[in-house]
Amino acid sequence: MTSTWIFQHKPYIVSTGVVGGPVEKNGAISKDFDTFYDDLWMREKSYEKAHRVLIEDAVKIALEKGKVPLEEVSIFLSGDLINQITPSSFAARTNGLPYLGLFSACASSMEGLALSALILNSGQGNFALTGAASHNSAVEKQFRYPTEYGSQKPPTAQYTVTGAGYALVGKGQLSSGPEPRITSATIGKVMDLGIKDPFNMGGAMAPAAVDTITRHLNERGVDSNYYDLIITGDLATIGSATAHELLKEKGIHLSKDQFQDCGLKVYTDDQPILAGASGAGCSATVLYGHLVNEMRKGTYKKILVVATGALLSPVSFQQKESIPCIAHGVSIEYC
Repeated sequence: MTSTWIFQHKPYIVSTGVVGGPVEKNGAISKDFDTFYDDLWMREKSYEKAHRVLIEDAVKIALEKGKVPLEEVSIFLSGDLINQITPSSFAARTNGLPYLGLFSACASSMEGLALSALILNSGQGNFALTGAASHNSAVEKQFRYPTEYGSQKPPTAQYTVTGAGYALVGKGQLSSGPEPRITSATIGKVMDLGIKDPFNMGGAMAPAAVDTITRHLNERGVDSNYYDLIITGDLATIGSATAHELLKEKGIHLSKDQFQDCGLKVYTDDQPILAGASGAGCSATVLYGHLVNEMRKGTYKKILVVATGALLSPVSFQQKESIPCIAHGVSIEYC
């Protein structure tokens, strides 16, 4: 039984919308964002409402850049980290599109891209909108402590990205020229190695990333060198190093240039982000901003994006449950 879907018609990324907050504005890939907000409130009365604004604005930008009317989009797929994914659902209320709300935590971005490609590849519509978002203060308030509390964090902790990355995905036959095309997707399995520390998400998620990468290569029958870049979602410093060692144990040897992590690309070394970036908006902004731009420039021809997610909740943590994790992988080729 295979867990990898091959997309015969190769749906493509038509356009993207990527927005960020004030910390991201000073980050390492700020030139790849479309716009920024100068504060975390974004003219709203709560961080959760500001989270919804991130999604709405990213979707609007993607549509404007793609020059596709809203009524031509068949479905909207979105995920975030807030209880009952209300920012995504409220944004879906605004745009009025048929909607599938997603939750794979920080792996939601690739869950959405995989499902969008599956839907369009099967002939169900011409365009889909998909993506994910996170808001630092909204997420920190829910999963850890409100930022106003000023709690001390260990070096293994990560900084939640305030950002949204959304893509307008088109049916493959609609474009005859070179585009970033979605060629396959490997659906992750839930893995749990018994880690209970919510401040060490990278370490908890690394085995899930390695499992998905290994299954993807085996099921597609390709060597790791087939890809110019294999990039994980938000393992950051701790998890990325762990994943690199676990891959070597499985006989998969990747150079540091070939194996990277979205959590280590968003911010500069002098920003106070501890082990690196995290959040559902981490892999979404890096892929739909930085990586898509680099593919269009010719830097990469074939990439595998493996977004990682920790499937805990505030309740499960309080009940002293361990942290189950998942990783979804999507291959994108410029062809």
